[in-house]
Amino acid sequence: MKKILVTGGAGFIGSHLCERLLASGNFVICLDNFYTGREKNIRHLSRNRNFRIIEHDVTNKIHLDCDEIYNLACPASPVHYQKDPVRTVTTAVLGAINSLELAKRTGAKVLQASTSEVYGDPQIHPQHENYWGNVNMLGPRSCYDEGKRCAETIFMSYHRQEKIRIKIVRIFNTYGPRMRSDDGRVISNFIVQALKGEDITIYGDGSQTRSFQYIDDLVNGLMLMMNSPDPFTGPVNLGNPEEFKIIDLAQQVLKMTGSRSRIKFKPLPEDDPKQRQPDVSLAKAVLDWYPAVNLDKGLKMTIDYFRKEIIY
Repeated sequence: MKKILVTGGAGFIGSHLCERLLASGNFVICLDNFYTGREKNIRHLSRNRNFRIIEHDVTNKIHLDCDEIYNLACPASPVHYQKDPVRTVTTAVLGAINSLELAKRTGAKVLQASTSEVYGDPQIHPQHENYWGNVNMLGPRSCYDEGKRCAETIFMSYHRQEKIRIKIVRIFNTYGPRMRSDDGRVISNFIVQALKGEDITIYGDGSQTRSFQYIDDLVNGLMLMMNSPDPFTGPVNLGNPEEFKIIDLAQQVLKMTGSRSRIKFKPLPEDDPKQRQPDVSLAKAVLDWYPAVNLDKGLKMTIDYFRKEIIY
């Protein structure tokens, strides 16, 4: 039985990861300050004797024993990471350092959950891991984009200098049950607006594209990456390469919910990427990973979740 620490373990992604790690026979420590994570996401796990919850902020040093660390802690949606940009960049950078220092003390292997936002508003399409990105370091999104880019630098520096065993993944748009209805992400926004009969809000003309992966596919990728042979460090893209226009997503949500909501267009936010699509050939070659859940199936499960959320 491995003892595994998941920072940000009460969040959307973290709670699903904790659940899967427990099901695989591990002892799991969920560390979260509940800034965006929610106790109800992990309430059903608290009865498991192999699960422990620690309320803690990753900007402070961590002292415990573990074999593996998944560093997921950081506000990840524009609404939340722009609310307190200083806190966001501090969490990304100090969280990385404190996770690595813990790995240094314990000999643990540590995985950094990075993001497709390191590519910024990309000038190549699709995005592969060798692309350095096109990021505005002074824009309103830079607290997250540059915080995650710096965290990758810190991870590679610790790996080269201190010989820490690291893994880096770049997560593309992910959705599914336990998303927050107020996180500002496009799928949760559209579904909640449709179910409430409110206008579907599209920023820009809807021609911009995104690629959406279901949460189960991401968790599979995270665990495969953690268990991949050393010295492979990544970074590795984890995302669904199927590309969709935002306007087409809105129409699909309207159709699947049976909503009569109307589509309303608003100005595109500053530095919002026009295209986002992962090249996942590296993940397929090294991890034998490829997303299995298509958008229709994933949307259905996510809509079912939000119907219950809105009712209760």
